[in-house]
This record gives sequence, structure tokens and C-alpha cells, in this order.
Amino acid sequence: MNNLSDYASNVCDLINKTVFTDVNGKKFNVSDGTKKCLTELDNVRKRNKNVVVVGNGGSAAIASHLQNDLVKACGIRSMVFTEQPLLTALTNDLGYETVYEIPIGVMADSGDLLIAISSSGQSKNILNAVKIALTKQMKIITLSGFDSGNPLRSLGHFNFYSSSSEYGLVENVHSIITHYLSDSLRKKV
Repeated sequence: MNNLSDYASNVCDLINKTVFTDVNGKKFNVSDGTKKCLTELDNVRKRNKNVVVVGNGGSAAIASHLQNDLVKACGIRSMVFTEQPLLTALTNDLGYETVYEIPIGVMADSGDLLIAISSSGQSKNILNAVKIALTKQMKIITLSGFDSGNPLRSLGHFNFYSSSSEYGLVENVHSIITHYLSDSLRKKV
């Protein structure tokens, strides 16, 4: 890529090639997939339930930004578990793989929604978050990339997969999808 326009074009191409699957593995185009997610998010708001958003590194930044938008702009109760004291206590005492699993187990309820963001789709702590969410009968939206066989890609009720091994491209697509969701929901408030 030679310039910013080429980079932006690559991001747009990746968005258009993003694959959306439901809980049964049925494929939908990304526009239909986002509509399904918008319906679920709106249902969460109407039922006064919570959205929990998790991610690591750049994906944690996307998660925090989405949480901010859901609360401030969309009127949806939302949580992220990125507070340093909680993170360090869980990591030190129980291991990083539990850093989201434990708070979800304590604070989330049936009918809540988990949004799990992982570029690789292989982060153990994210996979554990999804597993505990499933036991609590939460709905799950996943956003992943890299390898098409990544385990996160098939665990959610709604799954976005972006086929690239470049962190920046995958994170940009995830950021655009989450902004699209929150911007669309804001218009319904």
C-alpha cells in the first residue's frame, strides 16, 4: 500500500468481505448481519438488560469505546472489566485467562449480551468469557479475524469474521462495525 487512500481502500475491501454467521453457522452478508445485531441490541435496551464488552489490547480499546457509546449515546447499560485493580487482582491470583470469566460469572445475568472482540479469535480469556456467558444464557456477538478456523468465530449467536492477518486492518474493521452499531442505535433513541 502506497498511501492513505490505498490503506482506506483495503479497509473497505475487508469490510465488504467480512463474513457473518449465526449460531448455526448459516452465512449472511454483513449488512443483514448488522441488522440482526441491531435488533438484539435494541431488545437488550428494551428489556433493560446489560451489554458486556471484552477484548485485549487494541480490542480492549474498541470494547471501552463501544461501552462509552452504548451508555452515553444509546442509553444501554454496558460494562467493560478493564479496571486496573480488578485486572491485576484476577491476573495475579487466578491467571489472565480468568480476567473476564470471573466478573461475568458474578455480574452478568441471563438475557444480557456479551460482545467478544479478538483479532485472533484465540485468546483464552475471551474464549472463557464466551463459555461462562453461554452457561448464563447470554446472547453473544463475536468479532474476530486472522485464521478462518479460529474458535471464537463459531461460538457466538452472531459472528463477524474479517479475513486478514494484519492487526491494524482487522481492528479497523471491528471499530467500524461497532461504530456502525452504536451510531445506528443512537438514531433510535
